[in-house]
Amino acid sequence: MRSPSEHLRSALAVAALVLGACLSLPKPEPIRLFTIDPRLEGEPSFGPGPALLVSAPRAGPGLEGPRILYVKAPNQPEYFARSQWVEPPARMLGAALARALERTGRFQAVTEVALGSRPGLRLESEVVKLQQEFMARPSGVRLTLRLELTDVAAQRIIGTREFEAFAIAPSDDAAGGAAAANEAVKGALTEAAGWCAELSERWRASRAQ
Repeated sequence: MRSPSEHLRSALAVAALVLGACLSLPKPEPIRLFTIDPRLEGEPSFGPGPALLVSAPRAGPGLEGPRILYVKAPNQPEYFARSQWVEPPARMLGAALARALERTGRFQAVTEVALGSRPGLRLESEVVKLQQEFMARPSGVRLTLRLELTDVAAQRIIGTREFEAFAIAPSDDAAGGAAAANEAVKGALTEAAGWCAELSERWRASRAQ
């Protein structure tokens, strides 16, 4: 029959083994967070054009949450395990789109608040695709953005267009993809803002006739 001291020694030995096993387990890597915040050229400015309501962008399939999407084969989306956006990408793109529009100097206001009865334009958008593509090396990020510009008072669509941009990633990982995403967003939004400004000028000219 074992003595109390032997039981104690056995219990301490088991506890030491369990503690050693716990201490030897690798700690999980922290989740890395990335933002979409492109460095746009110029400063915000406003002109005599219409007020523009920028609706919150819709998210395409697979882009509803903060996970960072990539593809190794067409139509087979995957997500990085330990990296994600700080917010859903459509939300960050909406803020960047508003800043790009402010820099055209063609609108008296760019707002996310409903215009009510004031004459003006509304811009609706959808982030159709934002993905890092590994079908070739180096990898790159593809952004597809669909825009629709509407006359608020007339409830008439005055223009619809899809913009696509592709940027090479500086590294084949999530960090490289985030850097490429910002470059792709910058290119697409600069072009999109110019298109919106041109349509607004035509709209304003037609109302003056």
